[in-house]
Amino acid sequence: MRIFGLPVPFTSTSQKALSPVAESRGWYTILEPFAGAWQRNIKVNRDNVLSNPANFACKTLIASDIAKLRVKLVAKDSNGIWTEVDNAAYGPVLRKPNHFQTRNQFWESWVLSKLGHGNTYALKQRDNRGGQGFGNVKALYVLDPNLVTPLVSEDGSVFYQLQQDNLSGVNIDVVVPASEIIHDRYNCLFHPLVGLSPIFANGVAATQALNIQNGSARFFGNRSMPSGILTAPGVISDETAKRLKENWDKNYTGENVGKVAVLGDNLKFESMAMKATDAQLIEQLKWADTVVCSTYHVPPYKVGIGQMPSVSNVQALNLEYYSQALQHLIEAAEECLDAGLGIGYGSNLGVEFDTDNLLRMDSVTQMEVIDKGKNTFTPDEARARINLGPTPGGNVVYRQQQDFSLAALAKRDSQDDPFANEKTPVDVAPSEPVRNVSPLKVKSNCAGHYEKAA
Repeated sequence: MRIFGLPVPFTSTSQKALSPVAESRGWYTILEPFAGAWQRNIKVNRDNVLSNPANFACKTLIASDIAKLRVKLVAKDSNGIWTEVDNAAYGPVLRKPNHFQTRNQFWESWVLSKLGHGNTYALKQRDNRGGQGFGNVKALYVLDPNLVTPLVSEDGSVFYQLQQDNLSGVNIDVVVPASEIIHDRYNCLFHPLVGLSPIFANGVAATQALNIQNGSARFFGNRSMPSGILTAPGVISDETAKRLKENWDKNYTGENVGKVAVLGDNLKFESMAMKATDAQLIEQLKWADTVVCSTYHVPPYKVGIGQMPSVSNVQALNLEYYSQALQHLIEAAEECLDAGLGIGYGSNLGVEFDTDNLLRMDSVTQMEVIDKGKNTFTPDEARARINLGPTPGGNVVYRQQQDFSLAALAKRDSQDDPFANEKTPVDVAPSEPVRNVSPLKVKSNCAGHYEKAA
């Protein structure tokens, strides 16, 4: 079997029985909000939930924020410091993952797949430098998670069944080993190979919010005229009731709402719809949106829900959002890329997202940090933080002359008399002793000695 014109490396284990992961563990498009819900026709439709505004806002916010971070190839030097490097074997795929996506589009697809389905499957395309299809990775393709099924062999080896996906270069249904797939999974509550989307937890709240919005749309589409009942003072036959209902629906609903109804025989119309204030629709919608945000770990104010905290420090707010919603996704992607590209676990190379733009401070705080770090940063490093180039002499750390190292102070204090060798503050000629001289009568010369003022 060949993919991208290269042989797919199967082992002897691939000839043994392969068992798909149980479909009851997160594979259904129609989700159960609780056990036994599907028997009662209580269902959460994934596609409908995706149209929920809060759900959509949380997913796209996280995906776009991660996608805007530049992916760096870093190497560890002899001092254990990681610095950015360029490498012809791994750099190109990080800058341009495949032939039809930019780096930003690729990472948006990666994160949206993980948040929407709980799983991201990225198929590797190799350059065959190592022979037998084991060359360096030159392209990555995020697959449709609905077209991928994990398989487990009798000896525990993992494979993936891929259905045809021409855009990703899979022209036929095929089974590939785990070495050819990068599998980034999320919330593996039931099976270690099957992730769960936050929709598993927020589906009911999102569906409730959609039902509220759909009900309001129907209500206002009916010109804000509530439904109700026609009542008669006496007993009427089923035939008469049916005729009255059909006549009312035909003449006074839909486009005919608002027309004047003429009722005889003491017929009365009574409204039955609950008022929005009685149903507390705004509070219900806010609660549902807050639940959705909590499952994505996104502070509600980030998607326009509730009030923004009254904090002037922008970095503090972004740091909270980063640590709650983004950090685990970013670090998981870094680990998956390291393993997928074959540069992790003991290698001096690694992949790292550049989070400086995400955690950028406001200008005042940024300048304060640079100023307070002048004894730690070189001037060139400080200038680079505000996108300025190097300057002559800016590649060394500057400190004030009166600063001493702890080693120097310890050496001084280890003497019997630490101050024995210090010079006399006032250096004057013996023939002219100075007694009770006012400070205004003493001045310092350029050599650092003191002399009597004229």
